[in-house]
Amino acid sequence: MSSIYGNLFRIATFGESHGKAVGVVVDGCPAGLKLEEKDVQAELDRRKPGQSKLTTPRKEADTVEILSGLFEGKTTGTPIGMTVANTDQRSHDYGDMVELYRPSHADFTYDLKYGFRDYRGGGRASARETIGRVAAGAIARKILKEACGTEILAYVSQVGNIDATVDPLQADFKTIESNLVRCADPKAAAKMADAIDAARKAQDSLGGVIQLVVKNPPKGLGEPVFHRAEAELARAFLSLPATKGFEVGSGFAGTRLTGSQHNDAFTTKVSGKILGKGSGKVSAKLSAKSGKQGFDAIGTVTNRSGGIQGGITNGEPILCRIAFKPTATISLPQQTVDKQGKARTLAAKGRHDPCVLPRAVVIVEAMAALTLVDLFLEHRARHNLF
Repeated sequence: MSSIYGNLFRIATFGESHGKAVGVVVDGCPAGLKLEEKDVQAELDRRKPGQSKLTTPRKEADTVEILSGLFEGKTTGTPIGMTVANTDQRSHDYGDMVELYRPSHADFTYDLKYGFRDYRGGGRASARETIGRVAAGAIARKILKEACGTEILAYVSQVGNIDATVDPLQADFKTIESNLVRCADPKAAAKMADAIDAARKAQDSLGGVIQLVVKNPPKGLGEPVFHRAEAELARAFLSLPATKGFEVGSGFAGTRLTGSQHNDAFTTKVSGKILGKGSGKVSAKLSAKSGKQGFDAIGTVTNRSGGIQGGITNGEPILCRIAFKPTATISLPQQTVDKQGKARTLAAKGRHDPCVLPRAVVIVEAMAALTLVDLFLEHRARHNLF
């Protein structure tokens, strides 16, 4: 079950970094959604390697093939199978990894758990596994957009000690995609790019933070107690390779405020515009059916809650931050041990990202979409039954 995610909108990813292919099976996608391979390919192109000098030089087209679940350009409601071939493996680069453990990597723990591992490029622990998540996320994003008017956007907000200063709600896709780092602040992006390139030349790596913004999220998502919306998002993001931290709303900074400073006061309108109002057909139908149209006119003056209160989405933008550690695989000589516990020195070969963040932006967006669409379908299935 370790490779399965979701309840109603369920995905199962498969494949290894140096195997024949990677991919995903999506089960639970509603029937009738217009879908083409180009919808998925657009997202995979943002994730693929070899985009610039700031990413791994591995050359992969990452061309998706949809094998099932479509007929006449629409989803049938049956499982959607998608594959992406691996074409540029260099398994010989990983010969030393048969016996040696890369520091802060999954090599040792996979041996500890299974007693056997695929050492080529990290095998299943490779970030190449996330191709399946991005492919499935493209479908989830399309459902949320058409049903609720939901927009999901992420960008690099920190690399090393360099921070972006843009307001997350003012971030726009065009600016983010206009620079190699995928940062919403052009000035900070230039500094980040220089820092990543310097780390690459030094055979080292950098970490940082990705900011997520979800506008017009469906209201009322999340279950009380154990399946709170922020808990489900945290689970999703911390399942990504190299993630080490998660914040929602004010996060840890909010602990420095008093309750009167932190609370989000309710209001009916701000500057004549309703905050967080869903615009989709399905959300409108749900509101009409439940007789709760008045809720659409309620918003908050501030949003330190990050769009989630009591574990349930309130319609305000969802704001999250995800911390990524520096890439574990680096070419500098490092102290390690072999399988017998003998001290060794390892200078890792292979191709890797000096900073994972530029390519992780679309992966964060995908996991947000997968989590929210699953919660949305659960909410829709049980909403106002009586």
